[in-house]
Amino acid sequence: NGRMQRGSKQNGKALSNTFVRRVHAVLQAALKQAVKERLIPYNPCENCRIPPKDKKEMTILPPEKIGRYLQEAEKYGVLPMFYLELSSGLRRGELLALHWEDLNVKERILTVNKQVTRMEGELDVTEPKTKNSIRSIPLIPNIASELQQWKNVQQNDAMTAGVAYQDSGFLVTNPFGGYLEPRTFKDAYDEILKASGLGHYTFHALRHTFATRAIEQGMDAKTTSILLGHSSVSFTLDTYTHVLDSQKQEKMKVMEEFFTLPDMPQVQSYAIAVTPMANGFL
Repeated sequence: NGRMQRGSKQNGKALSNTFVRRVHAVLQAALKQAVKERLIPYNPCENCRIPPKDKKEMTILPPEKIGRYLQEAEKYGVLPMFYLELSSGLRRGELLALHWEDLNVKERILTVNKQVTRMEGELDVTEPKTKNSIRSIPLIPNIASELQQWKNVQQNDAMTAGVAYQDSGFLVTNPFGGYLEPRTFKDAYDEILKASGLGHYTFHALRHTFATRAIEQGMDAKTTSILLGHSSVSFTLDTYTHVLDSQKQEKMKVMEEFFTLPDMPQVQSYAIAVTPMANGFL
């Protein structure tokens, strides 16, 4: 009937809007190619009515807890990588794929041009899915300094491990210089959260924390979108609507003085007594 609904079920369970939208996207792409190859006359997916996007509750780290969180990260010896995450909003796969050659220490610029993905159980470093994900991120001085100290830690690990050490070139590594498995990285993240007295937060919460704080500090949507590697500014606006709404209210307060009416002189009224005369005149 030209409609893809959430009400459909699989194994007795209702399908989410997100799942239905993904199925539609795959079918639409496949059938579009079939039309190009003249296998079918038209793409039936073009007229489908798909369900709206699922609105997920966005979580960020409480501002008053961030300091404690970073302190615990330092105790675990992984402060630079989590400090970098909170100040850049990288995706986890992007963070773990960073190489030292991606960091321009002099200019304090970090280049993001690859990601770690898992294909059929095997980890692989690939190019990002979209061209917008390839970007350059300016680093604040404190982050650049922390990363330099992290490089010293890797050098100490190399001396300790000796011949067992392998210089993989990755920025985030295990004590033997090799690639850090995402699951191991997540375990460390969860342990730091627990030690900080925080509840459960997905790693994506760090990315949301960066974006939320950036917008609250006055960063415009276009710049925020570029730094996050979003597909479009409209996606950024849609994702952080609640933050932008609050910001709009604050900005409108600034405009208040421009639209305040000046004090107007008071118009005084006087009572007039009118007496009609016998000839009809007043």
